[in-house]
Amino acid sequence: MTVNMTKGQAISLEKQGGGTLTSVRMGLGWQAAPRRGLFGSRTREIDLDASAVLFADKQPVDVVFFRHLVSDDGSVRHTGDNLVGGAGQGGDDESILVDLQRVPVHIDQIVFTVNSFTGQTFQEVQNAFCRIVDETNGQELARYTLDGGGQYTAQIMAKVHRAGTGWQMTAIGNPSNGRTFQDLMPAILPHL
Repeated sequence: MTVNMTKGQAISLEKQGGGTLTSVRMGLGWQAAPRRGLFGSRTREIDLDASAVLFADKQPVDVVFFRHLVSDDGSVRHTGDNLVGGAGQGGDDESILVDLQRVPVHIDQIVFTVNSFTGQTFQEVQNAFCRIVDETNGQELARYTLDGGGQYTAQIMAKVHRAGTGWQMTAIGNPSNGRTFQDLMPAILPHL
């Protein structure tokens, strides 16, 4: 059963029926919104990029994104860059896999961001979402839907953070501006 998350909501990342998760996938999906023109509506390709910034005691120590597909310790892996977005099927356009058992003990938070590398605003995006899936069985655990577009080019989507002996996910949903995760660092820090 999927939890449809709201901004600021936190959920525990546990298997349905109990037990801790071992591997999760953060999926990102989107479509280009049709624009009305003189000759009807049309869409323009939009290159959104998913990134995962790994933090230890509020300090960034590693990042996974389209130019660095695997974390230095191998626990976080990006499946590849999608330059155009969804074709309307509602699937993940970009994914980041996290092996929670392999994440080094000093890493206490992983923040997921999405940015428009080509600079289009989210007014040109529709059906954007971030979701967490139990990678061992494909079960969607939580989904955060990006409602409405805006004059921003990035979004701090969610974070996965340690909570006792397990992990929690918190939907952040904070709009920002920037073409890469580096541009978003000042906006990420207040959410740690």
